Amino acid sequence: MFSKDIGIDLGTASILVYVKGKGVVLREPSVVAMDKNTGKLLKVGAEAQAMLGRTPGNIVAIRPLREGVISDYDMTERMLKEFVRKVTSFTLFKPRLLICVPSGITEVEERAVVDAGIQAGARRAYLIEEPVAAAIGAGIDITKPDGHMVVDIGGGTADIAVISLGGVVESASIKIAGDKFDEAIIKYIRRRHNVLIGERTAEELKMQIGCVFPPEEEKSISLKARSLMTGLPQVFTVTSSEMIEAFEEPSTRILEAIHGVLERTPPELVADISNNGIVMTGGGSLIQGFDKLIESHTGIETHVADDAISCVAYGTGKSLESLDAMQDGTINLSRRKQLNG
Repeated sequence: MFSKDIGIDLGTASILVYVKGKGVVLREPSVVAMDKNTGKLLKVGAEAQAMLGRTPGNIVAIRPLREGVISDYDMTERMLKEFVRKVTSFTLFKPRLLICVPSGITEVEERAVVDAGIQAGARRAYLIEEPVAAAIGAGIDITKPDGHMVVDIGGGTADIAVISLGGVVESASIKIAGDKFDEAIIKYIRRRHNVLIGERTAEELKMQIGCVFPPEEEKSISLKARSLMTGLPQVFTVTSSEMIEAFEEPSTRILEAIHGVLERTPPELVADISNNGIVMTGGGSLIQGFDKLIESHTGIETHVADDAISCVAYGTGKSLESLDAMQDGTINLSRRKQLNG
Protein backbone atom coordinates (compact mmCIF):
# COMPACT_ATOMS: atom_id res chain seq x y z
CA MET A 1 0.00 0.00 0.00
CA PHE A 2 1.33 3.42 -1.00
CA SER A 3 -1.23 5.36 0.96
CA LYS A 4 -1.29 5.50 4.71
CA ASP A 5 -4.33 4.24 6.56
CA ILE A 6 -5.52 6.79 9.09
CA GLY A 7 -7.58 6.29 12.25
CA ILE A 8 -9.54 9.25 13.60
CA ASP A 9 -11.07 9.59 17.04
CA LEU A 10 -13.66 12.19 16.09
CA GLY A 11 -14.47 13.58 19.51
CA THR A 12 -16.71 16.42 20.61
CA ALA A 13 -13.89 17.99 22.62
CA SER A 14 -10.81 16.87 20.72
CA ILE A 15 -9.70 14.99 17.64
CA LEU A 16 -6.87 12.47 17.73
CA VAL A 17 -5.37 11.21 14.51
CA TYR A 18 -3.48 7.92 14.32
CA VAL A 19 -1.35 7.13 11.27
CA LYS A 20 -0.50 3.48 10.62
CA GLY A 21 3.14 2.84 11.49
CA LYS A 22 3.55 6.17 13.30
CA GLY A 23 1.05 6.14 16.18
CA VAL A 24 -0.93 9.18 17.37
CA VAL A 25 0.46 12.07 15.34
CA LEU A 26 -2.10 14.78 16.03
CA ARG A 27 -4.12 15.77 19.06
CA GLU A 28 -6.13 18.95 18.64
CA PRO A 29 -9.31 20.46 20.10
CA SER A 30 -12.35 20.09 17.78
CA VAL A 31 -12.69 23.82 17.20
CA VAL A 32 -12.68 25.89 14.01
CA ALA A 33 -12.44 29.66 13.64
CA MET A 34 -13.87 31.33 10.55
CA ASP A 35 -14.50 34.78 9.16
CA LYS A 36 -18.27 35.33 9.13
CA ASN A 37 -18.14 37.83 6.28
CA THR A 38 -16.06 35.78 3.84
CA GLY A 39 -16.69 32.22 5.10
CA LYS A 40 -12.91 31.72 5.12
CA LEU A 41 -11.49 29.14 7.52
CA LEU A 42 -8.94 30.97 9.68
CA LYS A 43 -7.70 28.44 12.23
CA VAL A 44 -8.41 24.90 13.38
CA GLY A 45 -7.58 23.06 16.58
CA ALA A 46 -5.62 24.64 19.44
CA GLU A 47 -5.21 28.01 17.72
CA ALA A 48 -8.98 28.21 17.16
CA GLN A 49 -9.70 27.12 20.74
CA ALA A 50 -7.67 30.03 22.07
CA MET A 51 -10.18 32.30 20.28
CA LEU A 52 -13.30 30.79 21.96
CA GLY A 53 -15.22 33.52 23.77
CA ARG A 54 -12.69 36.18 22.78
CA THR A 55 -13.37 36.89 19.11
CA PRO A 56 -14.24 40.22 17.45
CA GLY A 57 -17.63 40.43 15.71
CA ASN A 58 -16.56 39.14 12.29
CA ILE A 59 -14.73 36.03 13.59
CA VAL A 60 -16.59 33.08 15.06
CA ALA A 61 -14.95 30.15 16.86
CA ILE A 62 -17.25 27.13 16.82
CA ARG A 63 -17.24 23.50 17.79
CA PRO A 64 -18.74 21.65 14.79
CA LEU A 65 -19.38 18.47 16.81
CA ARG A 66 -21.95 18.42 19.56
CA GLU A 67 -22.84 15.51 21.81
CA GLY A 68 -20.70 13.09 19.82
CA VAL A 69 -22.23 13.83 16.41
CA ILE A 70 -21.81 16.34 13.61
CA SER A 71 -23.85 19.49 14.23
CA ASP A 72 -22.21 21.57 11.48
CA TYR A 73 -21.49 19.33 8.52
CA ASP A 74 -19.64 21.88 6.39
CA MET A 75 -17.28 22.89 9.21
CA THR A 76 -16.62 19.27 10.24
CA GLU A 77 -15.69 18.40 6.67
CA ARG A 78 -13.34 21.39 6.41
CA MET A 79 -11.77 20.63 9.79
CA LEU A 80 -11.24 16.96 8.84
CA LYS A 81 -9.74 18.00 5.51
CA GLU A 82 -7.31 20.29 7.34
CA PHE A 83 -6.26 17.57 9.81
CA VAL A 84 -5.92 14.90 7.09
CA ARG A 85 -3.79 17.35 5.09
CA LYS A 86 -1.58 17.96 8.13
CA VAL A 87 -0.78 14.27 8.58
CA THR A 88 -0.43 13.13 4.96
CA SER A 89 2.44 14.39 2.88
CA PHE A 90 1.86 14.67 -0.86
CA THR A 91 0.64 11.35 -2.17
CA LEU A 92 -1.14 10.21 -5.31
CA PHE A 93 -3.07 7.63 -3.33
CA LYS A 94 -5.90 8.70 -1.08
CA PRO A 95 -5.79 7.23 2.44
CA ARG A 96 -8.44 4.97 3.94
CA LEU A 97 -10.03 6.41 7.06
CA LEU A 98 -11.32 4.52 10.07
CA ILE A 99 -13.48 6.90 12.10
CA CYS A 100 -14.74 6.36 15.61
CA VAL A 101 -18.40 7.10 16.38
CA PRO A 102 -20.64 6.78 19.49
CA SER A 103 -22.55 3.50 19.72
CA GLY A 104 -25.92 5.29 19.78
CA ILE A 105 -25.42 7.03 16.42
CA THR A 106 -28.32 6.97 13.92
CA GLU A 107 -28.07 5.86 10.31
CA VAL A 108 -28.32 9.46 9.08
CA GLU A 109 -25.56 10.63 11.44
CA GLU A 110 -23.48 7.63 10.38
CA ARG A 111 -23.84 8.54 6.71
CA ALA A 112 -22.84 12.15 7.51
CA VAL A 113 -19.58 10.95 9.14
CA VAL A 114 -18.75 8.66 6.20
CA ASP A 115 -19.52 11.44 3.69
CA ALA A 116 -17.42 13.96 5.64
CA GLY A 117 -14.52 11.46 5.60
CA ILE A 118 -14.81 10.95 1.83
CA GLN A 119 -15.09 14.70 1.20
CA ALA A 120 -12.03 15.28 3.38
CA GLY A 121 -10.01 13.23 0.89
CA ALA A 122 -10.39 9.57 1.91
CA ARG A 123 -10.58 6.76 -0.62
CA ARG A 124 -12.90 4.85 1.68
CA ALA A 125 -14.26 5.59 5.12
CA TYR A 126 -15.00 2.90 7.69
CA LEU A 127 -16.66 3.31 11.06
CA ILE A 128 -15.92 1.67 14.39
CA GLU A 129 -17.87 2.03 17.62
CA GLU A 130 -16.15 4.01 20.36
CA PRO A 131 -16.51 1.38 23.12
CA VAL A 132 -15.00 -1.31 20.83
CA ALA A 133 -12.05 0.95 19.96
CA ALA A 134 -11.69 1.93 23.64
CA ALA A 135 -11.60 -1.73 24.70
CA ILE A 136 -8.94 -2.57 22.08
CA GLY A 137 -6.94 0.52 23.11
CA ALA A 138 -7.15 -0.50 26.77
CA GLY A 139 -5.52 -3.82 25.87
CA ILE A 140 -8.60 -6.05 26.14
CA ASP A 141 -8.69 -9.03 23.79
CA ILE A 142 -12.22 -8.56 22.46
CA THR A 143 -12.19 -11.65 20.21
CA LYS A 144 -12.61 -14.12 23.10
CA PRO A 145 -16.03 -15.36 24.28
CA ASP A 146 -15.52 -13.42 27.50
CA GLY A 147 -17.60 -10.44 28.62
CA HIS A 148 -15.97 -7.07 29.25
CA MET A 149 -17.62 -3.80 30.18
CA VAL A 150 -16.22 -0.51 28.93
CA VAL A 151 -17.39 2.91 30.11
CA ASP A 152 -16.07 5.58 27.73
CA ILE A 153 -16.79 9.13 28.91
CA GLY A 154 -15.81 11.64 26.27
CA GLY A 155 -16.69 15.29 25.77
CA GLY A 156 -20.14 14.83 24.23
CA THR A 157 -21.27 11.29 25.01
CA ALA A 158 -20.79 8.56 27.55
CA ASP A 159 -20.76 5.16 25.87
CA ILE A 160 -21.29 2.06 27.99
CA ALA A 161 -20.93 -1.30 26.31
CA VAL A 162 -20.59 -4.97 27.06
CA ILE A 163 -18.26 -6.54 24.52
CA SER A 164 -17.74 -10.21 23.72
CA LEU A 165 -16.55 -12.11 20.64
CA GLY A 166 -15.44 -8.91 18.92
CA GLY A 167 -18.80 -7.16 19.02
CA VAL A 168 -21.10 -5.13 21.22
CA VAL A 169 -23.62 -7.34 23.04
CA GLU A 170 -25.43 -4.62 24.96
CA SER A 171 -24.82 -0.88 25.02
CA ALA A 172 -26.10 2.56 25.92
CA SER A 173 -24.96 5.92 24.63
CA ILE A 174 -26.06 8.98 26.56
CA LYS A 175 -25.39 12.62 25.84
CA ILE A 176 -24.06 13.22 29.34
CA ALA A 177 -20.29 13.62 29.41
CA GLY A 178 -17.49 16.18 29.83
CA ASP A 179 -19.47 19.10 28.38
CA LYS A 180 -22.41 18.45 30.70
CA PHE A 181 -20.03 18.41 33.68
CA ASP A 182 -18.74 21.84 32.58
CA GLU A 183 -22.32 23.12 32.27
CA ALA A 184 -23.11 21.73 35.74
CA ILE A 185 -20.19 23.74 37.19
CA ILE A 186 -21.34 26.96 35.46
CA LYS A 187 -24.93 26.50 36.75
CA TYR A 188 -23.80 25.59 40.27
CA ILE A 189 -21.44 28.57 40.62
CA ARG A 190 -24.08 30.91 39.28
CA ARG A 191 -26.60 29.60 41.82
CA ARG A 192 -24.26 29.26 44.78
CA HIS A 193 -21.90 32.21 44.37
CA ASN A 194 -23.90 34.59 42.13
CA VAL A 195 -20.94 34.68 39.76
CA LEU A 196 -20.74 34.03 36.03
CA ILE A 197 -17.89 31.93 34.65
CA GLY A 198 -17.14 30.78 31.09
CA GLU A 199 -16.70 27.30 29.61
CA ARG A 200 -12.91 27.38 29.75
CA THR A 201 -12.86 28.34 33.45
CA ALA A 202 -15.38 25.59 34.17
CA GLU A 203 -13.18 23.07 32.39
CA GLU A 204 -10.12 24.17 34.38
CA LEU A 205 -12.08 23.77 37.62
CA LYS A 206 -13.22 20.30 36.55
CA MET A 207 -9.65 19.23 35.78
CA GLN A 208 -8.07 20.73 38.89
CA ILE A 209 -10.51 20.02 41.70
CA GLY A 210 -13.42 18.18 40.06
CA CYS A 211 -14.48 15.01 41.87
CA VAL A 212 -17.56 12.79 42.21
CA PHE A 213 -16.57 10.82 45.31
CA PRO A 214 -15.42 12.26 48.66
CA PRO A 215 -11.65 12.82 48.25
CA GLU A 216 -9.06 11.98 50.91
CA GLU A 217 -8.17 15.64 51.25
CA GLU A 218 -10.30 18.67 50.51
CA LYS A 219 -8.95 20.92 47.74
CA SER A 220 -9.95 24.48 46.96
CA ILE A 221 -9.23 27.04 44.30
CA SER A 222 -9.67 30.83 44.19
CA LEU A 223 -11.03 32.44 41.06
CA LYS A 224 -11.87 35.88 39.76
CA ALA A 225 -15.07 36.20 37.72
CA ARG A 226 -17.92 38.60 37.05
CA SER A 227 -20.42 39.12 39.84
CA LEU A 228 -24.05 38.92 38.72
CA MET A 229 -25.01 41.41 41.43
CA THR A 230 -22.55 44.22 40.65
CA GLY A 231 -21.29 43.31 37.17
CA LEU A 232 -17.74 43.75 38.50
CA PRO A 233 -14.95 41.18 38.97
CA GLN A 234 -15.20 39.29 42.23
CA VAL A 235 -12.84 36.82 43.91
CA PHE A 236 -14.43 33.65 45.30
CA THR A 237 -13.30 30.19 46.42
CA VAL A 238 -14.59 26.81 45.24
CA THR A 239 -13.94 23.54 47.11
CA SER A 240 -13.87 19.93 45.92
CA SER A 241 -16.91 19.02 48.03
CA GLU A 242 -18.85 21.73 46.18
CA MET A 243 -17.80 19.96 42.98
CA ILE A 244 -19.38 16.70 44.22
CA GLU A 245 -22.60 18.64 44.73
CA ALA A 246 -22.37 20.28 41.28
CA PHE A 247 -21.71 16.94 39.56
CA GLU A 248 -24.47 15.02 41.32
CA GLU A 249 -26.97 15.04 38.45
CA PRO A 250 -24.67 14.12 35.50
CA SER A 251 -22.82 11.44 37.50
CA THR A 252 -26.15 9.89 38.63
CA ARG A 253 -27.33 9.74 35.00
CA ILE A 254 -24.15 7.88 34.00
CA LEU A 255 -24.57 5.45 36.93
CA GLU A 256 -28.18 4.78 35.86
CA ALA A 257 -27.05 4.04 32.30
CA ILE A 258 -24.40 1.58 33.57
CA HIS A 259 -27.04 -0.09 35.75
CA GLY A 260 -29.42 -0.33 32.79
CA VAL A 261 -26.80 -2.00 30.58
CA LEU A 262 -25.95 -4.50 33.34
CA GLU A 263 -29.65 -5.33 33.78
CA ARG A 264 -30.01 -6.14 30.07
CA THR A 265 -26.80 -8.18 29.84
CA PRO A 266 -27.03 -12.02 29.74
CA PRO A 267 -26.19 -13.54 33.16
CA GLU A 268 -23.08 -15.43 31.89
CA LEU A 269 -21.56 -12.17 30.70
CA VAL A 270 -22.44 -10.39 33.95
CA ALA A 271 -20.46 -13.11 35.76
CA ASP A 272 -17.52 -12.46 33.40
CA ILE A 273 -17.74 -8.71 34.05
CA SER A 274 -17.69 -9.18 37.81
CA ASN A 275 -14.49 -11.21 37.39
CA ASN A 276 -12.85 -8.94 34.80
CA GLY A 277 -13.99 -5.64 36.28
CA ILE A 278 -15.17 -2.49 34.51
CA VAL A 279 -12.70 -0.47 32.45
CA MET A 280 -13.10 3.31 32.16
CA THR A 281 -11.70 5.32 29.26
CA GLY A 282 -12.02 8.85 27.86
CA GLY A 283 -11.21 12.22 29.40
CA GLY A 284 -14.30 12.21 31.62
CA SER A 285 -13.09 9.08 33.42
CA LEU A 286 -10.23 11.18 34.84
CA ILE A 287 -12.61 13.15 37.07
CA GLN A 288 -11.36 12.20 40.50
CA GLY A 289 -13.16 9.32 42.18
CA PHE A 290 -15.28 8.23 39.19
CA ASP A 291 -13.95 4.67 39.38
CA LYS A 292 -14.67 4.56 43.13
CA LEU A 293 -18.19 5.89 42.58
CA ILE A 294 -19.01 3.20 39.98
CA GLU A 295 -17.42 0.51 42.15
CA SER A 296 -19.46 1.57 45.21
CA HIS A 297 -22.71 1.46 43.20
CA THR A 298 -22.17 -1.76 41.25
CA GLY A 299 -19.96 -3.75 43.60
CA ILE A 300 -17.74 -4.52 40.58
CA GLU A 301 -14.06 -3.62 40.65
CA THR A 302 -13.54 -0.60 38.38
CA HIS A 303 -10.33 0.91 37.08
CA VAL A 304 -9.32 3.70 34.71
CA ALA A 305 -7.29 2.54 31.70
CA ASP A 306 -3.72 3.77 31.23
CA ASP A 307 -3.68 6.87 29.02
CA ALA A 308 -7.48 6.94 29.14
CA ILE A 309 -7.74 9.96 26.82
CA SER A 310 -5.89 8.23 23.97
CA CYS A 311 -7.43 4.75 24.38
CA VAL A 312 -9.98 5.21 21.59
CA ALA A 313 -7.31 6.55 19.21
CA TYR A 314 -4.95 3.65 19.98
CA GLY A 315 -7.77 1.15 19.57
CA THR A 316 -8.65 2.69 16.21
CA GLY A 317 -4.97 2.50 15.28
CA LYS A 318 -4.71 -1.16 16.23
CA SER A 319 -7.84 -1.88 14.20
CA LEU A 320 -6.15 -0.39 11.12
CA GLU A 321 -3.73 -3.32 11.16
CA SER A 322 -6.58 -5.64 10.29
CA LEU A 323 -8.70 -3.34 8.16
CA ASP A 324 -8.65 -5.87 5.31
CA ALA A 325 -9.15 -8.97 7.43
CA MET A 326 -11.74 -7.78 9.93
CA GLN A 327 -15.32 -8.87 9.50
CA ASP A 328 -17.91 -6.26 8.70
CA GLY A 329 -19.43 -6.78 12.13
CA THR A 330 -16.52 -5.44 14.15
CA ILE A 331 -14.90 -2.86 11.99
CA ASN A 332 -18.20 -1.16 11.37
CA LEU A 333 -21.17 -0.86 13.61
CA SER A 334 -22.13 -4.22 14.99
CA ARG A 335 -25.69 -3.92 13.84
CA ARG A 336 -25.16 -2.90 10.19
CA LYS A 337 -23.02 -3.66 7.19
CA GLN A 338 -20.42 -1.27 5.97
CA LEU A 339 -21.40 2.02 4.36
CA ASN A 340 -19.37 2.73 1.29
CA GLY A 341 -18.73 6.24 0.24
